Amino acid sequence: MPLFGTDGVRGLANGPLTADLALHLAQATAVVLGQGRTAAARRAAGKRPTAVVARDPRVSGEFLSAAVAAGLASSGVDVLDAGVLPTPAAAFLIGDIDADFGVMVSASHNPAPDNGIKIFARGGVKLPDMVEQRIEAALDGDMLQPTGAGVGRIRRFADAEDRYVVHLLGSLPHRLDGLHVVLDCAHGAAAGVSPETFRDAGARVTVIGADPDGLNINDGVGSTHLDQLARKVREMGADVGIAHDGDADRCLAVDAEGRIVDGDQIMAILAVAMKDRGRLVDDTLVATVMSNLGLHRAMQDNGIQVVQTAVGDRYVLEAMNKNGYSLGGEQSGHVIMSEFATTGDGLLTGLHLVAEMARQGKTLAELASVMTVFPQVLLNVRDVDRSRVSSDEVLQAEVAAVQAELGDTGRVLLRASGTEALVRVMVEAADAASAEAYADRIATVVRERLAA
Repeated sequence: MPLFGTDGVRGLANGPLTADLALHLAQATAVVLGQGRTAAARRAAGKRPTAVVARDPRVSGEFLSAAVAAGLASSGVDVLDAGVLPTPAAAFLIGDIDADFGVMVSASHNPAPDNGIKIFARGGVKLPDMVEQRIEAALDGDMLQPTGAGVGRIRRFADAEDRYVVHLLGSLPHRLDGLHVVLDCAHGAAAGVSPETFRDAGARVTVIGADPDGLNINDGVGSTHLDQLARKVREMGADVGIAHDGDADRCLAVDAEGRIVDGDQIMAILAVAMKDRGRLVDDTLVATVMSNLGLHRAMQDNGIQVVQTAVGDRYVLEAMNKNGYSLGGEQSGHVIMSEFATTGDGLLTGLHLVAEMARQGKTLAELASVMTVFPQVLLNVRDVDRSRVSSDEVLQAEVAAVQAELGDTGRVLLRASGTEALVRVMVEAADAASAEAYADRIATVVRERLAA
């Protein structure tokens, strides 16, 4: 199995993901990313390459980030330790101080025992597959072993949080004065910085999920557990609830009645608002094939083109970077606003969503009404031969038949898992009962035709 997954290296801390692996991965990263043109120029000027290192608050992040810093410093890289900060903050800081690269230690929305290592290149951008492969190959090669003055230094990045907050506040089209926001920080990396930023932007803030102890990250709170946030919004009579995940690169919301506003709806709101303000490049939104049909309808009604990509924020980013688009994301709440960020940023997204409420003088429910959400059913059919999804003629004929019956009132998507022996069946229809019936119908054919 390759070391890198869809979002860096991830696994059970002290299981597959050990301090030794973190140290050697950092050394291999220094070999590949610490030898670029800028780093070489720095060395020629008697300086060392620089990297930003940050982490989320899970307990294993303490020893893993220490191992990463040690691996980098032993390879002649100066480390600026930003401590506990969101992933998008680390990405921003890399570009802001012109560092050569950076490392974020986090497992995002995973439970506390897991952890991960995300590596960002110069400018705070995610690594392409080819560079990840070079780093993995470098694990078996010679490491850099400078001595004396060539050894890197590890220093505290003292103003890291302040730089990020100033950046976020400077991006806003409107202050949040007069709005009561409930923030769910998932006992994660946003716990320190998100409440401060929303308050500085003018909002009245109530906070939940902001007491990280290293073991409670994502535990019943955050963007994967919205019930508590919805209850708190209703209890407090707040205007809106904003939920982050463990490393705060995602944002989901609930309206004043506690109804969920997902990533597709957030993108619809922001896309229309950005078009109105002349900030939506080529009047285009980038979304994955899993985005709801309702998003496509809403964008069509508002004169906005939707470019579709494969599932995964890296593919959204690729399409955005290739064509210079300014907005893209996923239903999960991973929203990318490329004018201000190189990756999904849950704080940035939440701030801009609430700013639109303030700017337009509308409730979140009113803004979200721009899009009608089609009922969506997703079934995982396990223990099947996923390699035959596209080639089985009977299965493909059944999918075509269901799509024909749905017409323009629904959609069918069949996807083979990239890592497991399963096939995902997704059906959208005008009503939930129809979506469920069509999904069951296709899933039955998948089991019959692709039995392993």
